[in-house]
Amino acid sequence: MELPDDLVARACAGEAAAFEQIYRSFERPVYTLALRMLGDAERARDVLHEAMFKVFQRIGQYRSDAPFWAWLRQIALNEALMCLRRNKHFDERVDDAIEIADDAAPPWVRADSAALERALAKLSALTRSVLWLYHVEGYAHHEIAAQLGKSVSFSKSQVARGTQRLRELLEPVESMSCPISNRISLAS
Repeated sequence: MELPDDLVARACAGEAAAFEQIYRSFERPVYTLALRMLGDAERARDVLHEAMFKVFQRIGQYRSDAPFWAWLRQIALNEALMCLRRNKHFDERVDDAIEIADDAAPPWVRADSAALERALAKLSALTRSVLWLYHVEGYAHHEIAAQLGKSVSFSKSQVARGTQRLRELLEPVESMSCPISNRISLAS
């Protein structure tokens, strides 16, 4: 998802068409990132608009030594986290004493995408965000803690609890066969 250098240069020079092209190129990934973190389409659109506005304001600060998407993704992550803070999803009580002992594969490895989406939607926005930052974005617990203004143990417990909850939500429902004891035959 890289952009031609001349497109970024044109956007830096204030060319509206260049910025619109950048917006269209990254609209979907930014929205998807925000939606996965927040679980709310309206708030995800707000994050998209805020992140793109900041990109427009700060495009001159972009250094081409890093991928453009990495720079934009960090802006979008920060906006999503700010949205969480504004909506008081940080007030959840968490037990800091949880130790992570389960090294098994994450529960979503075997889940189909529709089932995973349904299960993720049942998690709180904060837990979903921590799982996203940890498993998808690859952040370490201390980095997540710093971004959220929480402790490392908070990040660890959110990953542990969120992973456990996903396991529960994604467990296959055992089909129960109900034998038919009485067969009724219709005589013609």
